[in-house]
Amino acid sequence: MQTHFTETQLADPGTKRAKDILRACVHCGFCTATCPTYQVLGDELDSPRGRIYLIKDMLENERVPDAKTVKHIDRCLSCLACMTTCPSGVHYMHLVDHARAYIEQRYKRPLGDRALRWMLANILPYPMRFRLALLAAKLGRPFAPLIPDARLRAMLRMAPKRIPPVSRNDDPQSFAPVQAPDTAPKLRVALMTGCAQKALNTDINDATIRLLTRLGCEVVVARGAGCCGALTHHMGREDDSHAAAARNIQAWMAEANGAGLDAIVINTSGCGTTVKDYGHMFRNDPLADAAAHISGLACDISELLTRLDLPASAPKDLTVAYHAACSLQHGQKVKSAPKDLLKRAGFTVVEPADSHLCCGSAGTYNLMQPEISAELRKRKVATLMARRPDVIAAGNIGCMMQIGQGTETPIVHTVELLDWATGGPMPPALSHLG
Repeated sequence: MQTHFTETQLADPGTKRAKDILRACVHCGFCTATCPTYQVLGDELDSPRGRIYLIKDMLENERVPDAKTVKHIDRCLSCLACMTTCPSGVHYMHLVDHARAYIEQRYKRPLGDRALRWMLANILPYPMRFRLALLAAKLGRPFAPLIPDARLRAMLRMAPKRIPPVSRNDDPQSFAPVQAPDTAPKLRVALMTGCAQKALNTDINDATIRLLTRLGCEVVVARGAGCCGALTHHMGREDDSHAAAARNIQAWMAEANGAGLDAIVINTSGCGTTVKDYGHMFRNDPLADAAAHISGLACDISELLTRLDLPASAPKDLTVAYHAACSLQHGQKVKSAPKDLLKRAGFTVVEPADSHLCCGSAGTYNLMQPEISAELRKRKVATLMARRPDVIAAGNIGCMMQIGQGTETPIVHTVELLDWATGGPMPPALSHLG
């Protein structure tokens, strides 16, 4: 794609990166075939190619974003299926993130939108605030039909039936490996405990700690680490997202420079995609070297488990439908590891049709674009149920919450099944199986 940026414009690192990405695009349109919003809406401007044209025009002309451009950029899920499909290697993620930051700085949203986005940015990344909000939503859920705003109704319906108690395993501490005395740990890893996950489902981190220590790892929850910054990053709130990321970088570097770290393990794939991108986010910052080092250590739990020789288990009479989170399969290119691990653990693994398409969760997307999100959930649940599974497994808490609203079939994190298969307790969601 031909671009016409001035030298003055290219002095901005974000614009320079955008120019390089735009010039890689050859207008082929392959991305439209795998774009969920284009599949639902059928509008070229709701495809990656259409959004690329809107972003190019906005940035080149230094336009104040108009409502039309903002609408179509807001409708993007950041599922990154387009990056998997693109034959030219267009790094759409960096482009749309820069466009969102540009919009955040220059566009004045309607008051209701500003209030909603402020509320999400100041509640979801903070577990205790989020817990209080979930409790309020749980109490208010019976009144959801009376609320005219679809986004507020979606927020009320998101509250789980049961809000789990606080897990002390999420506090800063170290968990020793389960192995013979005087035997050195196989690996020393930092576990990212996250933010929203600590309020929505504490079983995931607990299962991760049990499994890793059983496999001979020392697991550290670093003091000062918290939200990865993804939620605010995808809203274009760069100051907020970079502040959260910087805290993590400093917390994990303190561990790396102390007793050392072999990996930073992440069991929420949306967070993993962001942490692996810290090197890019801080490329022009004094933290650049540290950020790049942290990105290099970051790995999804399934990636780490492939390095630890998970023991094979006897076959189980349980069919698991594996849902591939977009941030894992497209954002991190981790595709076979979770399925291979589940099969090794003795489960029968099936996949839905169109497994590359998003379920509609996408961070806060299901709260800010509830109609499109609901349609994507309906399609995803239908393809999962067509495989007649006993349980659904996923590697991202957002996907689990989203899909769980559309089916009575239990949905658990992949690591919960692997923990169970190797000696841990049965996942609570499967308690009905006895």
